Amino acid sequence: MNPCVLPTPVLDEDGDNRWHSIHRRFLSDCREKDPDVIFLGDCIFETLQDGEAWNKYFAPLHCLNFSIRDDCTEHVLWRIENGALDNVNPKIVVLHVGTNNVNNSANEVAEGVLANVSKIRQKLPNAYILLPSLLPRGQLPNKLREKNASINELINEMTKKLNRVQTVAIDKGLVQSDGSISHHDMFDYKNLTNAGAKKILEPLYDLLSQILNENEPEGDLTPSE
Repeated sequence: MNPCVLPTPVLDEDGDNRWHSIHRRFLSDCREKDPDVIFLGDCIFETLQDGEAWNKYFAPLHCLNFSIRDDCTEHVLWRIENGALDNVNPKIVVLHVGTNNVNNSANEVAEGVLANVSKIRQKLPNAYILLPSLLPRGQLPNKLREKNASINELINEMTKKLNRVQTVAIDKGLVQSDGSISHHDMFDYKNLTNAGAKKILEPLYDLLSQILNENEPEGDLTPSE
């Protein structure tokens, strides 16, 4: 059995039960707030929560950010199964997960992402599901960067015929001509600085705005290179 598709809570190895506490806070937000957009995923968007780019692009869109650092596909799947999308009716769910599944194959991770898509659809039959591409990582070319690119290709193929599910490329402009990634864009060569966030979030913001404003996307909404 592919571990990426098995709903699994994070083990409390530190002894402070922090992951479950964050999850319970998200459940409380679901009961108390009425978001139009929910971000669901891992560290890439979790680190943006209080940044300039988030405040500029997403805070005005009535967004909730249910992203937790280091989450893998199976962890987000557990959170969905245990209430993370209950008591809410967002128009859009933005799912970004998979980059932390470093010990799994590209096929396993892609299947894990699709398991999350299926579970979101069960919970929210009418919501748009947007899948931003996994970002390149590491200062120099490496196997994890190659694997993320493969996952993106697999997910593009696997979601082509799914209704109200759309991928969006957000990985442009981070890799320089010599193949390196600058710490000015990704401070630890995985998570984004404010400058890096601006590069990747503009195409996502444009797509979100179009769906929210027009209800139905028109034509090919994938950002051009």
